[in-house]
Amino acid sequence: MSEKDQYVLGIETSCDETAAAIIKNGREIVANVVASQIESHKRFGGVVPEIASRHHVEQLTIVFEEAMQKAELTFEDLSAIAVTEGPGLVGALLTGVNAAKALAFAHNIPLVGVHHIAGHIYANRLIKELQFPLLALVVSGGHTELVYMKEHGSFEVIGETLDDAAGEAYDKVARTLGLPYPGGPHIDRLAHEGNPSIDLPRAWLGEGSFDFSFSGLKSAVINTLHNAKQKDIELDPKDVAASFQASVIDVLVTKTGYAVDKYKVKQLLVAGGVAANKGLRAALEKEFATREGLELIIPPLALCTDNAAMIAAAGSVLYDKGVRSDLALNANPGLELTSY
Repeated sequence: MSEKDQYVLGIETSCDETAAAIIKNGREIVANVVASQIESHKRFGGVVPEIASRHHVEQLTIVFEEAMQKAELTFEDLSAIAVTEGPGLVGALLTGVNAAKALAFAHNIPLVGVHHIAGHIYANRLIKELQFPLLALVVSGGHTELVYMKEHGSFEVIGETLDDAAGEAYDKVARTLGLPYPGGPHIDRLAHEGNPSIDLPRAWLGEGSFDFSFSGLKSAVINTLHNAKQKDIELDPKDVAASFQASVIDVLVTKTGYAVDKYKVKQLLVAGGVAANKGLRAALEKEFATREGLELIIPPLALCTDNAAMIAAAGSVLYDKGVRSDLALNANPGLELTSY
């Protein structure tokens, strides 16, 4: 281990994943541990905040101790501790923030609060060094955004969802089809087996708009299913899933293409849990992988869903920029993505 090496411990507890990771020099994953709670929340059809918080309390010490052991490091080796401060479920965030503050205080290690979406974006730096200017398409259960970056730590949200995020629409449509939580992977699987034969709306929101809206699409799917049931018409769930996914992907890819052309970026990053969707990944690769002057980066599946490696990666950049949090750091469930 060189004296120049920087090791950042990341902690992520914004929703239903308890995660800890250690990143070396901002780009190399040394350890990445995730404890999932999906089985606990499945029977409720979604995340129950109180249950999520209790699981985090039970798992946090275990996951960061495992990360330290895998990395074969001591706390004296750490340059900083990065933790998700928001957005997310307030109780879940508090468990991670308080654990990070306790570790930082006990071992006299600098503390850095990280925005969850910045973490998703910086997951891409664990694959390839970022080149600016760039555009990030963030697609998750709670967020659908286009973010323009002209340098490290600079975030300009040029488009965002006006209602349901893409991942949220996936879960609601899946629930209507009787599919288990989380619904996204099930819709994706069915979509590949079905035919997009049902005419569903695309919300373009006016010329030049980079914003998104999926509430109308979700309602259209629900109404289509209800109308068919009233007429005693049986719709194939595979065709419903394929039609729904085709609409979502069409809007995401088309609007992203407009933004890429307008901002003349060098890289297009894809981030967030829905970035694991096979249909979306294939459509983005078809549209952008061979576009001249543009590099498309899509993280592997393990770095699309919530993890702490992405938080440590973003925290490393903030640490290098001199950003520090004090022990008054608090959970901020509505935290805005702003430049540093």
